[in-house]
Amino acid sequence: MSIFSRNDTETAAATGAAVTPDLAALTGDYTIDPAHSTIGFVARHAMVTNVKGSFQDFTGTLHLDGTDPSRSTASLDVVMDSIETGNADRDGHLKSADFFKADEFPTMTFRSTKAEALGGDDYRITGDLTILGTTRPLTITLEFNGAAKDPFGNERVGFEGKAEILRSEWGLTWNAALETGGVLVSDKIKLNFDISAIRNA
Repeated sequence: MSIFSRNDTETAAATGAAVTPDLAALTGDYTIDPAHSTIGFVARHAMVTNVKGSFQDFTGTLHLDGTDPSRSTASLDVVMDSIETGNADRDGHLKSADFFKADEFPTMTFRSTKAEALGGDDYRITGDLTILGTTRPLTITLEFNGAAKDPFGNERVGFEGKAEILRSEWGLTWNAALETGGVLVSDKIKLNFDISAIRNA
């Protein structure tokens, strides 16, 4: 992913500047650590408040290229049955045929197709998001949080990401009308990513 280069590579190429060794050293393959990562979402409920949720079971990998961030990639698989919003009845409804049809479509996936450096610590990654068997493009804006070695000797990188989708574009169309106007669940969903990834041995 481009998020792991703090340099604007186009500027560096134009000026003949060398890529900083510490950024080049980040090049490699990483595995997302679910114990220290969160994949969350926010939906507007009844037009007046936000309901937050997250997925508890997911796996993912990154290939980082510190010298050419555009060659970096990301892959994510999310188990839909692991959705959690703090309310068992609501979680059950989300897993049902009204929403995610978790029995029929157990996994949501993301596969990156493009990574870009925007300058500073800001980056953008675009890829294919598949829900309910429907695949559409998703663009995530990212902020690089840094790289460090933890007390157990693991080399970690971290970032925060945000995106917005219209759930109806993936076939998630269930809703209920309100007597006062509007609908029960917003079409727009905000996605939040807090990711810590460990470099593979």
